[in-house]
Amino acid sequence: MELGLVGLGKMGGNMRERIRRAGHTVFGYDRNPDLADVHSLEELVGKLSGPRVVWVMVPAGEATQSTIDELAELLEPGDVVVDGGNSRWTDDEKHAEELAAKGIGFVDCGVSGGVWGLENGYALMYGGDAENVAKVRPVFDALKPEGDFGSVHAGKVGAGHFAKMVHNGIEYAMMQAYAEGWELLEKVDSVTDVREVFRSWQEGTVIRSWLLDLAVNALDEDEHLDRLRGYAQDSGEGRWTVEAAIDNAVPLPAITASLFARFASRQEDSPQMKMIAALRNQFGGHAVEKK
Repeated sequence: MELGLVGLGKMGGNMRERIRRAGHTVFGYDRNPDLADVHSLEELVGKLSGPRVVWVMVPAGEATQSTIDELAELLEPGDVVVDGGNSRWTDDEKHAEELAAKGIGFVDCGVSGGVWGLENGYALMYGGDAENVAKVRPVFDALKPEGDFGSVHAGKVGAGHFAKMVHNGIEYAMMQAYAEGWELLEKVDSVTDVREVFRSWQEGTVIRSWLLDLAVNALDEDEHLDRLRGYAQDSGEGRWTVEAAIDNAVPLPAITASLFARFASRQEDSPQMKMIAALRNQFGGHAVEKK
């Protein structure tokens, strides 16, 4: 199969290599000419035989919109665009409608695997019509992990990115739980080797996971994480998950709390805690710390 791949960053570049290893032809385009096989979307489309499949791996929002707008003018009826970035599922519905007006198919695909995907494979969650999904199937099979699992046709257009969004929301909560447990273990005097406690959990416990393995890796590199600042960014999907929960009246207390914990990490001197300290002093005479 031939594939056009737009966006050759950390994930896109490794995906290109994995697809090639499976025996397919990939023409990659990136704004960085050092990474690109071709040097424009027009050249990329011209390299492909119809029906063409072009996979987009660029940042969500304006970058994805402008790429799809340009591809809509270059592709032909029967071709398919795959959005494999972290787009919001509501954007997928818009893109599918815009492309359908020109006879071009659309598939949204949530991709999980990060920098480990080249060797381990990528977990794929995709949405769209069966006819369009079938045209991309050889690429899905090349990217997915070995075995029977790791790839799913989640439903209609938008289902892939919605599933990936919920996946990332769960990821937020799992990471927060490990982080809170680690901090508590580090705090007490009785536990003298927190890193080895975490390592012991990797076998035989109900909380073993790949995230736990990565936590142990991090502690092996920096046992008490002294070299890191306590600041965590969020990619947006945690926020979208909480917004979707509100829209559908679904309670997500753990995921919501983990998102807010990241916001708290960006405050060196929390205004909220100032008010709480003041109130505790007012009603109970509890001591306050002055700057």
